Order: sequence, then structure tokens, then C-alpha cells
Amino acid sequence: QVQLVESGGGLVQPGGSLTLSCAASGDAFSSAAVGWYRQVPGNDRSLVARKTAAGTTQYAESVKGRFTISRDTAKNTVYLQMNSLKPEDTAVYYCNAFYYSNYRRFEFWGQGTQVTVSS
Repeated sequence: QVQLVESGGGLVQPGGSLTLSCAASGDAFSSAAVGWYRQVPGNDRSLVARKTAAGTTQYAESVKGRFTISRDTAKNTVYLQMNSLKPEDTAVYYCNAFYYSNYRRFEFWGQGTQVTVSS
């Protein structure tokens, strides 16, 4: 089992920066892929950034060059550094982790944190 708790959301002006944190607990976290998704009302949850246990990263096209996902294994924490924020980045951001065990996929979500980009 993995438990995820996000923090760091809030209101920021366009062009500003914000860092989201996701504190994880559970023995399986070290072998899990971790990621950030976002969702706006009426839309599906979409991938923002992902980092595998091996360190491979993947970003949505809309955030490439502006967002950076990182992982501190000693602190069991995942971060999303968001720079040059735009109003269209406004969403609820969710932390995600998944791993495979005995050919089964185990997936976990945080409760979400609101990010609002507005002047």
C-alpha cells in the first residue's frame, strides 16, 4: 500500500512559479512510478508529468520546458516545480503512484490540491 498527500497548491499570478509536494508512505513507494495529473471541471484527468523508478521522465507537451518533476527517495517525496505558469494551468493537481506485483497493477492517488493561475 502507498499513501499520498499533496501540498503546495494555491493562487499565483501568470508568469509565476509554484512547487507542489507529494509525501508518500508505504514500503512499495521506492519501486513505484510517480506522476502528477490535473483535472478541470468537465474534463478527464490528464497526465502532467511522470517519473519511473528508473528515472525516466515524461511530460505533457503543454508543460515541457516549464514544469519539472523530481523525486527525493530519502524523503519519500515527489515534487512538481511549475514555472512560467499560465491561466490554462489552473486545475486540481493529483499525485499518482503505481507499481506492478505478481502481474497485478497497484495504483494510488492523493486527494488533490488546487492550483489557480490568475491576476
